[in-house]
Amino acid sequence: MEKKHAHALVRKEYLLPFILVTSLFFMWGFARAILDVLNKHFQEALDISLAHSAMIQVMFYLGYFTMAIPAGLFIARNGYRRGVVLGLLLFGIGSLMFIPGEYYMSFNFFLFSLFVIACGLVFLETAANPYMTELGERETAASRLNLAQSFNGLGCACAPLLVGMIVFSEDQDANISLPYTIMGVVVLCVALIFSKVRLPEIAHAKDDSSIPEKKKGLWSQKLFTFGLLALFCYEIAEISINSFFINYVVDDGWMNAREASAMLSFGGLGLFMCGRFAGSWIMRYIKAEKVLFYCAIGTVITTAMVVLNLGLFSFVGLILIYVFEAIMFPTIFAIALRGLGDYTKRASSYLMMTPIGGAVGPLLMGFVADQTNMSVSFIVPLVSYVVVWAYATKVLKNGEKSVFA
Repeated sequence: MEKKHAHALVRKEYLLPFILVTSLFFMWGFARAILDVLNKHFQEALDISLAHSAMIQVMFYLGYFTMAIPAGLFIARNGYRRGVVLGLLLFGIGSLMFIPGEYYMSFNFFLFSLFVIACGLVFLETAANPYMTELGERETAASRLNLAQSFNGLGCACAPLLVGMIVFSEDQDANISLPYTIMGVVVLCVALIFSKVRLPEIAHAKDDSSIPEKKKGLWSQKLFTFGLLALFCYEIAEISINSFFINYVVDDGWMNAREASAMLSFGGLGLFMCGRFAGSWIMRYIKAEKVLFYCAIGTVITTAMVVLNLGLFSFVGLILIYVFEAIMFPTIFAIALRGLGDYTKRASSYLMMTPIGGAVGPLLMGFVADQTNMSVSFIVPLVSYVVVWAYATKVLKNGEKSVFA
């Protein structure tokens, strides 16, 4: 049955680590969402094309792809806390590099700075995401990760609003290094705190039911490999839409760039955050697989509405995409790690390679938009959400088999 008894979300002895690590989700959400403002800013300040501006996402998420496996190996050997501290140090250094970047106003230097930030974030995410799944009962792993990721959504919602007011200022004298300087100082202070705090290392439980399969290796786990593909496609869709949200709204004449930044914060990412909070609560009573399935259907329908260019209906569809996609990353992540036992840290590092989709998606979407228009370019996230729907269908069927077996 889809309704279930509500378990405790976090074990009492892990409450403080839960709060500390949850703060990290806000930080990297803020850092990633700034990219969506940078896209439009650099198009105007440096007079570059949509496809060229997408190199911001390409370089940023290339950092994820490059550093994911080294991050997983480092965390497996040195533990979650040291992985978090190293990630924060790289995050802070990359942020402060925006100061000389703005002085020289070099697009390539900005790209390198974003690459360093991404290398830091992948350490944080590789450590924090699986850590969250272990701080309570297995049944509440997806709900717990969704709650933590809700603060990621809060960071995403705040960034376009605050940074958009700076870079799209009316006097046109943008100070792009200011938000990164503040962020860099804050992050380095948090790194100092984590270097002094001891996080409990959690031994991953053995899953007796999957031991025969695990002898065949991680890549024999079909739901994990399919989950890897689904997460990659989700990243393509989410980052592509965020990257060109402002372009779509401005090109269709709904509002100017500064107003579009506010709309992205409140109308899009604000609903995204609310969707995650709601999803975390709902999954305490309804199976995560069922919630993922219906949300996947919702994203396919709403993205198709944008592609069909239905005027106001398309705009409403664009906003609703954020509600339906909100629970996807943490839910797919948690489901893909189920029953992997000692493979969990290594599997997490592979899953954290999937943000490379954030490099592929905007590049494809920018190319399609340059050749056609913004509405047609939404075919890229539409196809990606279809793959997520296929994965959701698969895990839902598997869940029903396990219940009735």
